[in-house]
Amino acid sequence: MPSDNTLYHRNLPGGGYVDVDVDQPSGSGTHRAHVAVERRSDPMRRDGHTPPIVASAEGGTLQAVFAKLLAIAADNVAVARALLRWKGDGKARF
Repeated sequence: MPSDNTLYHRNLPGGGYVDVDVDQPSGSGTHRAHVAVERRSDPMRRDGHTPPIVASAEGGTLQAVFAKLLAIAADNVAVARALLRWKGDGKARF
């Protein structure tokens, strides 16, 4: 479910959802965010599990970081590709 750190949220066609969440800026001014994909369509099965983070990005502005990740989160094919990469190495970095 969306949290206070969620910049973008949408439901996926087959159930589940995708979020773009922002982390607190570091002391160096670097902004970080990530794409999390909940594949479980049944909310009861989500209890106790955190959605996998399939992509992350960092940059000098929140807008730049968000733009990189929105391109993934808003596109079903890009979400599927990110999930495949996540299954292979842990997460994609942009």
